[in-house]
Amino acid sequence: MEPIKLTQYSHGAGCGCKISPAVLETILHSNAPKTIFPELLVGNESKDDAAVYDLGDGTCIVSTTDFFMPIVDDPATFGAIASVNAISDIYAMGGEPFMAIAILGWPVNKIPPEVAKGVLEGSRKVCLEAEMPLAGGHSIDCPEPVFGLAVTGKVKREHLKRNDTARANSLLYLTKPLGIGIITTAQKKGIVQQAHYQQAVDSMLTLNWLGAEVGKLPYVSALTDVTGFGLLGHLCEVCEGSELCAQIEFSKIPVFNFLDHYIEQKSMPGGTTRNWDSYGSKISAITDKQKAILADPQTSGGLLIVVDEDQQEAFEKEMQLHEYNLKPFGRLIAKGTHIIEVL
Repeated sequence: MEPIKLTQYSHGAGCGCKISPAVLETILHSNAPKTIFPELLVGNESKDDAAVYDLGDGTCIVSTTDFFMPIVDDPATFGAIASVNAISDIYAMGGEPFMAIAILGWPVNKIPPEVAKGVLEGSRKVCLEAEMPLAGGHSIDCPEPVFGLAVTGKVKREHLKRNDTARANSLLYLTKPLGIGIITTAQKKGIVQQAHYQQAVDSMLTLNWLGAEVGKLPYVSALTDVTGFGLLGHLCEVCEGSELCAQIEFSKIPVFNFLDHYIEQKSMPGGTTRNWDSYGSKISAITDKQKAILADPQTSGGLLIVVDEDQQEAFEKEMQLHEYNLKPFGRLIAKGTHIIEVL
């Protein structure tokens, strides 16, 4: 029997399935009066990674959910990547996850249930790596395979990091290379080199546990992760929420070093165009290659970290203790011609 190729059953892959920023803005916009819940420290208003609720004893509950259609064919790897991606939202708030429940949509008449079992096994392995249980979940019969997690975490209030609290004269760091959407599209087209594909998979399988450590650093003023809206989209959220502008140096941004080969073959996901159409007017003039990389939807992407400029040496030394060799690729300034200027 031929192995099941999960990506053949979905119209989109990973975080490339996300609704575009512009459409999402329309969906979430409401003229209804806001109900005041003073304990809700982070909700929809800031477009942040997770909701945060203050328990009143110095501890906050962090809650998130994330799910998508297959980005790889192997069931266990799909379940693992979807889980790493969902858990990342907790880390991106400076928090620590402590429980997850599964979200499964499955075309039961098309794909055997044993394949879904493999997805759950991959998820359970990641949850154990994150030192928490996969405690339950919910499943439905669905036209396309869908999997993800609802994750609950905790964070000390003083360690909470948001995406709208960045300070001017800060440096920007990214913990994973860009290009996941380009590589996984090449895989669907059948043109990817296995070594390149494996690098992308390994990156997607890497937990963003570093966020829980970054949350303890007072000179980190803002934190988020880079997923379906691409680096430019998530950096726009930081800038607009903090009323700042960014200057970034393209040559210093971490990227997979083999992307040119696939960009030349037009191996870009549809999400790249949707992303650019949503926020391109906020960005300085850039080349087609820069657009392909900077608006590329990332699945299980890295952390975007905002660090006070005068603490650069201390931060980079701290990251080296955690075996991360990070260098800044840009800075935040008080005013600029564009929300993001690409140099």
